[in-house]
Amino acid sequence: MARKRILIIGVDSGTQSTKAVVLDAGRRAVAASASKAYDLIPDLPPGHKEQHPHTWREAAADAIRRALKAVGARPDEVKAIGVSGQQHGFVPLDRKGEVIRPAKLWCDTSTAEECEEIMEALGGLRATIRALGNAVLPGFTASKILWLKKHEPNHFKRLARVLLPHDYLNFWLTGRAVMEYGDASGTALMNVRRRQWHQPALEAIDPDLPEKMPPLIPSDQPVGSLRPETAAELGLREETLVSAGGGDNMMAAIGTGNTRPGVITASFGTSGTIYACSEKPVVDPKGEIAAFCDSTNRWLPLLCTMNVTVATEMIRRHYGWTHRELERAVAKTPPGAGALLLLPYLEGERTPNVPDGTGVFFGVNVRTFAPERLARAAMEGVTLGMNYGLRRLKQLGVRPTQIRATGGGSNSKAWRQIMADIFDAEVVTLKVAEGAAYGAALQALWCWRRSQGEDVSIQEITDAYVKLNPRETARPVPEAAAVYRELQDLQDALSKALRKVFPQHRKLALALNK
Repeated sequence: MARKRILIIGVDSGTQSTKAVVLDAGRRAVAASASKAYDLIPDLPPGHKEQHPHTWREAAADAIRRALKAVGARPDEVKAIGVSGQQHGFVPLDRKGEVIRPAKLWCDTSTAEECEEIMEALGGLRATIRALGNAVLPGFTASKILWLKKHEPNHFKRLARVLLPHDYLNFWLTGRAVMEYGDASGTALMNVRRRQWHQPALEAIDPDLPEKMPPLIPSDQPVGSLRPETAAELGLREETLVSAGGGDNMMAAIGTGNTRPGVITASFGTSGTIYACSEKPVVDPKGEIAAFCDSTNRWLPLLCTMNVTVATEMIRRHYGWTHRELERAVAKTPPGAGALLLLPYLEGERTPNVPDGTGVFFGVNVRTFAPERLARAAMEGVTLGMNYGLRRLKQLGVRPTQIRATGGGSNSKAWRQIMADIFDAEVVTLKVAEGAAYGAALQALWCWRRSQGEDVSIQEITDAYVKLNPRETARPVPEAAAVYRELQDLQDALSKALRKVFPQHRKLALALNK
């Protein structure tokens, strides 16, 4: 008799594409995956980044159907769906549940003025951090709502419900509008310590906003089951469970097994993130570390840097190298690149907060101005930039025992060793690379098993399903780690020394590049 499969779907709806994975729970393996790419809405003013939520919905349906077809799934085999989504995007719905306008995304920077207005109403930056646990930053959701009120009042009058991207997909799946703690903590409207909406922050935007915010639910609680129309569209049964889901960083934490204190996830993509699991809130009085909740009913202190593979790709393309040639150039150059140091603020920087920053190669001379040293300095410089935030996490009480590396940068053996030496910690990689989609599936499996009466923890799930690549483990070399401690101090000092001149340079650059 053929084994009866238990299949779980994980969906990751991102800025560039939506991916669906099908987890075979019995085999503890991803049985199939599919993705659908899309773009931002073109020709918007500078700083405005938007997508229509219907784009995500259509992409999710397409990816789910193709992934299920690839594995030959029967409707009765699919037990649950979990959704991961890009954080912070503002999805405005009217009373009929229809989208009012395209969503302003996490990367939209058009709302800086509104951020200041909200924080001023709350008593300033320090008072805001004390009240919410976070500052109100342009990437977060709060200022996008105030922007709508100020700039599109007719649309704001129609606003009946505020959702985030993954919440909107849950709403399409189930017909229920809720938020779970993790993604909600990225709105800058929530007291992250208490996991409650903060009424003064809501009322600073509009007195009627509190009634437009959805109920908050725990991360292990299902949103509901599929509504008939969506079940028919996907070819699934109505009783298919939909878990709480969460933001992409929260889901990637689960997908990398970052579900207990001591484990750190470091994502090396175009930008970079480092985050940890904490049993208590980790609030940074300086506001450099985001004090998020996670999607396992704990907390997820997180730092974000804007410049990672963007720097290494700049060097690679300049010299016309393949990725393998870049790897060879870096590997044959000793740690420290002859004291050539990159300050990697190519697109400004978020951690530390240097929005006017620019890239600086420091230590250029006739010996260091060589392709392989520039390549090594770029790889080291962006990793030192991430380590600035990791050091801040340590100051706030986070104690890393292992770094789990994901993203394109983690595919490089030379880079993994640089990570280990700079972070001064063991660096490992994972057998399943689709961290956010896989994490969404694992959270959905956790939710479904609990709905079946099992007293199972998320740690038991991740211990069983998240596997490491032992052959790719990198451990710190003491001599190299010592070199990088000195370079870290130099990079930090250089950053502070240049912050007064960065705005002047930006003004000149704008004038000369008109």
